[in-house]
Amino acid sequence: MDIYLKKEFLQYTGSVKERGVLYLLTSLPQDQQRKGVIVASDSNFSMAVAYHASELRIPVFVIMSTSTSPARVKMCREYGAMVISYGTTAKDSQTHARRLAQENGYLYLEEEDSAVYLSGLGTVGLELYEQVPKLDAVIFPAGGHCGLLAGSAAALKHLNPHISVIGVESENFPVLQQSLKAGHPIEDQACSNHHFYGDVSGLCFGSNSLQLTGKLVDKVVAVREEDVLVSMLRLLEYERATVDAEGAIGLAALVAGKLPELKGKRVAIVICSGNIELHLLQQCIARALTLDNRVCRFSLVLPDCPGDISKLLEILAREEARVLDIKQERTFVTSGLFMVKVTCTVETRDKIHAAQLRSALLERYPTAAWTER
Repeated sequence: MDIYLKKEFLQYTGSVKERGVLYLLTSLPQDQQRKGVIVASDSNFSMAVAYHASELRIPVFVIMSTSTSPARVKMCREYGAMVISYGTTAKDSQTHARRLAQENGYLYLEEEDSAVYLSGLGTVGLELYEQVPKLDAVIFPAGGHCGLLAGSAAALKHLNPHISVIGVESENFPVLQQSLKAGHPIEDQACSNHHFYGDVSGLCFGSNSLQLTGKLVDKVVAVREEDVLVSMLRLLEYERATVDAEGAIGLAALVAGKLPELKGKRVAIVICSGNIELHLLQQCIARALTLDNRVCRFSLVLPDCPGDISKLLEILAREEARVLDIKQERTFVTSGLFMVKVTCTVETRDKIHAAQLRSALLERYPTAAWTER
């Protein structure tokens, strides 16, 4: 298929939420713009509010819990917001923000499915229609915060009812599918605040979004965490795009083969977010490489004699596998005296190369144990 990537992670704060926030802030009465706004979370929504309110010279306050990432706190301050750390949970921060709003006349903002906010997010649909002629389908992240999906679906279906609109969420948190089935937003505390999935795993935040989704969206599919990780790797390698799970989940539906009906079609995917912490990115890429058969590990027991490990390395060199790590264990080897357990981590090209290496090792070392992914 022809794939077009709508790279919303290139927005200044790294998220599509800027579209809804900018329209929301410019729609406020001038009196309220002078008084200011206040938000209470470390989400992409709050980052967008911090940046655009500062740009519009609207006083902005962000209440964050003490457990918030220092990098997020620093970034919000650099955008121009007054950041206040309060409480140990998100609920503590929200309660404090509401109290400050009531005492000082600030407008307390939280991500909701108001017509103004959804309209701002829906400009993605307008642009896609203009930018990609003869578009057959558009894939969006879904989950609980399905405002982008709902707002863009409204725009796309108005302009061309034949464009297929598809939402993608996680199998671990099928919030949208469950809400559509129930006919109302569900509240499942188990799916809140997941560190990896971010906003995709949030609670379903409004009946307007749910109603639009049920009426206009053609299909909602769920994908595995493994497919999301491999999609993050694909985007990093082929597009030089560093995205989070929310940004990669649309591509994951294609990687997982969930949408075979789109073969031969012109398909747009919205890459909506690139806000991932560095330590988490490192873990995600390392895990994705193992899932993609690009990093493999095996162990075997050899006689503890000169030259035996060099023979193993010769096999690895002949099979063009790059050694990343090699460890030797002598003390706790139970197979016999004067034996050494060797554990190797190697880099391979792909699944076929990994299988060839495995066959070559088993031919020479029948007891070699391959660590499963």
